[in-house]
Parts: sequence; structure tokens; C-alpha cells
Amino acid sequence: MLRITEVRLPIDHPEGMLRDAILEKLSIPAHELSGYTVFRRGVDARKQNRITFIYTLDVETPKESEILARMAGDPRVRPAPDTRYRFVAHAPAALKDRPVVIGTGPCGLFAGLVLAQSGFRPILLERGRSVRERTADTFRFWRKRAFDPESNVQFGEGGAGTFSDGKLYTQIRDPRHLTRKVLTELVAAGAPPEILYVSKPHIGTFKLVKVVEAMRKTIVSLGGEVRFRTRVRDIEIRSGEVRGVVLDGGEKIPCTRLVSAIGHSARDTFEMLADRGIPMTAKPFSVGLRIEHPQAVIDRARFGKQAGHPLLGAADYRLVHHCQNGRSVYSFCMCPGGTVVAATSEVGCVVTNGMSQYARSARNANSAIVVGVTPEDYPGGPLSGIAFQRRWEQRAFLLGGENYDAPGQRVEDFLAGRPSTGLGTVRPSYRPGVDLTDLAACLPDYAVDALREAIPAFDRKLRGFAMDDAILTGVETRTSSPLRILRGGDGQSTGLRGLFPAGEGAGYAGGIVSSAVDGIEAAEAVALSILETEPATTDPG
Repeated sequence: MLRITEVRLPIDHPEGMLRDAILEKLSIPAHELSGYTVFRRGVDARKQNRITFIYTLDVETPKESEILARMAGDPRVRPAPDTRYRFVAHAPAALKDRPVVIGTGPCGLFAGLVLAQSGFRPILLERGRSVRERTADTFRFWRKRAFDPESNVQFGEGGAGTFSDGKLYTQIRDPRHLTRKVLTELVAAGAPPEILYVSKPHIGTFKLVKVVEAMRKTIVSLGGEVRFRTRVRDIEIRSGEVRGVVLDGGEKIPCTRLVSAIGHSARDTFEMLADRGIPMTAKPFSVGLRIEHPQAVIDRARFGKQAGHPLLGAADYRLVHHCQNGRSVYSFCMCPGGTVVAATSEVGCVVTNGMSQYARSARNANSAIVVGVTPEDYPGGPLSGIAFQRRWEQRAFLLGGENYDAPGQRVEDFLAGRPSTGLGTVRPSYRPGVDLTDLAACLPDYAVDALREAIPAFDRKLRGFAMDDAILTGVETRTSSPLRILRGGDGQSTGLRGLFPAGEGAGYAGGIVSSAVDGIEAAEAVALSILETEPATTDPG
């Protein structure tokens, strides 16, 4: 099979034009084209008067060898890579002990799935509730301020990514095509098939609920076990090796391989691991605010006269600015046609995040605009970033009225350094509600200065970004894990044999797909370590 890249066509092109473009590119007659599939479709909107689709195509032809020889100098025509997933191992016939996975976010679910597909019958432990119960708890909080610290945007089946835009694109290096494994499994679990080829795939919250449930059922059908409301309180250690976990109620589950797939908000678990002497270090992350604009403003800025075209959908953006004070400000987790959501995991804190449904049809666009911070900003050890986050989250709680409302401010007022006293044309989507104030009080001065410089700079790149009535809410602190749990080349903790730190909470991923890929690799590392001590059976292929 051949892969052709950079095939550009108008967004309104008829279907036959794609076939014609292949014939022209390869200089072959129609009867020599056996078939083709769209591997990737992106949008180039840099020239608003000529917006195009950019295709990557996998082409079948009996003349493959001749075409490759004839077009050897063309980098846009090459053999299509083999993206099939191959299991590294299969469980022994008499498996002595089952691996345990802590957490059922993308990392934990994919670690559990691959272990189950390989015959290892994993046990998945989730401190929160099942995804459907958790969804009800989360919406109850947003509507009635009934907060459950164990079942919310951060904790529960599916992880924090369940309440997001469901973005499925990543920039990680992926020589083994593990992202293809992730997307293929998501489609098998009920995700829209288009995620396999659109350049910026997303699922949306409600569809993710069903996908997560289906993945759990697959794990269980293959001999795995998933337990909810099951918080790991401690790890049993003997002679520097994992020997089991201790649950909140005192129950002990023996195991010698433990995947720590906790999210970036499992602060009490981080503290337990630190108390146990697990090597970890503070790492950089970012803090800032959420900004909302009318989606129509973003559509016009990106697509011009083509705004509203059904094939383009709601426009997104990605912005970066390097400030005079040495800080960098960038847009993060941009949610077209979405809402800003309450995402705290602790009592007495306010945290913002963004969420979209699959249709991306809500009135506002939102994105975090965040400032990079480093351990130099929060000295004191591996857990110091958590204290830094909590400080500003508690400040936001106070500014919002101590009832989980978020503090908010119009952009014009934020740039002028004065509190907002009324809303303009943009209505904030955050629930339970927004209290207008001066957001400068809920971030460090250097972050406020950087944001005030960046917003007008972003407006020069994306017209309307600094519109007076755009609304800011705070505070955005959970952009990534504030620490990294150290691991070696075999995937195991550098200080505890049998512990496999993985995913976003461990500091090795950011987002659904990269977390899922890290979960796959953690499962493979567990499988290979088991086979070092137990005889293997046939590889499942």
C-alpha cells in the first residue's frame, strides 16, 4: 500500500475529485487504482479566501513497486507504514498473581485493557464512582453546589478527560503507532469512526461516557475486575518490592506489579507515595484563567466569509506569546462551542476547566490562557507545587463568595486593572455561577503582568480576542501534574520494584491520547516483567 501526503482540495470538492487527484499524482489510469482510504484530513485556513482540506491517503494499486521506483525522489509518495498493534506478551497459563492498576482515567483504562487482552486479568481500583454515577454527581455540583470530593470532574471512571472537549490529538513521538491503537479501541467502544482520520479528532463528554462504559465491559469480559469507591491508602512493601495495596477500609490486595495511573489531582496519593520514600521531583506546569468569547467571533477571525460552513464546524485556535518578563503565555485546552466548568477536587477551592459536547454547538468558545511556572516559583520539595496550586485555588474560592462560584472579570476591566461591576454582551457559562471582581488577586503578580501583555498580543493574531466584553474566570491550575514520579527504562519506579508510575499524574503525559499511550506502554512493561519470573504461553498476535 502507498501513502500519499499533502493532497490539497477545496473544502466543497465533490467526492470524485479525490480519486482524480490520486490518479494525477501517481500518473496512473483509473483501472490501476484498486482503492483508497483517508488516513488523515486536516484544514488549512491560513488564507481565508482559499480554505482547503489537506489529505493523507492510503492507496492500493498493483503498480506499487513501479510507482515507488518512478517517484523515488518525491517525499509525498512512500510505502504506507504498518500501524497494526502487536502484543509483546501473553499471560502464563497459571498466572500466580494479578497485576493491579490504580485509577481508571485514560492511562489506567488502556493499561487495564491491554493487560486484559493479553490474558493477565488485571484488577482496576478507582477511588471515584462509575462514569454514569459520577456524571450525575458532577452535574449536581454544578447545579446545586453539592460537592463530593470523591466523585467530581477529577475523580471517577474515565478521569478528568471525560469532562473536557474529548480531544484526541497529540504531538508525542509515536514510532510504534500506538496512537492508532488508542483510536481504534475507542471506535470499537463506540466513538465516531471519523476520529480515525480527522486531524483534530474529539468525542465530547456525553459520547465519552458510553465509550468508557464499553471499555470497562470489555476488560471485565476478558477476566479483569473494576472496583469503584476503592481508594488505595497504602502500599505494602517488603525488601524494596511491592507486595500489595491497602484500601481505605483496611482490606489488603496482594500483588507484585502495581500500575500507578492516578491523575494529576490525586494529592493525597502523592503524599502517601512521598511518605513511602518513592523518588519524585517537582516539575513545571502552568496557571492562569479561562477566557470566553462568542463562538461566532472566533469563527469569523479564523474562517472569514467561510465562517459557519458545516464542513468546517466551530473554529479553534492555538496561541503563544513570549513576554518581556521572561514568561510564556499560551492557550490551553481550547473548547469550541463549549462551557467553562467547575473542576475542583477539594473542599474550599475553585478550579476552572473547559468542556464541549460532540456537536460543539454552545454559544461561547473558551480556552485557558496560562502562564508557565517552574519549581523556582514554588521551592520546597516534590510536593511544593501542590501547595502552590492550592493557595491560588483557595484564593479563588474566597473571591467567588465561598460557595463554589468562580471569580470573574471582563477583559476590558482586567487589562485596565479595575474590578468588574457588570457583564457585557458575553455571558459566562460557568456553573454554579460567577461573581465579578478583580482577578489579579487570585494569581501571582508576574502571571497577571504576563496575561495583561499577552491578551492584546493575541488580539493581533486573532481579531476580537481582546474584545472588551470577553469574560475571564479563575482560576486554572490543573494544566498538568506538578510533579514527576521517577521511573527507569523498564517502566518501574527507581525506588520500588514492582511499581509502574504512568500517565498524567506521574508526570509522563498530558491529555487523553498521550496518557492512553503511556498506559499501553506501562501494561507492556508489566507483562514483560511478569514473564521474567513466570513461563509464557502463546503470543496472542
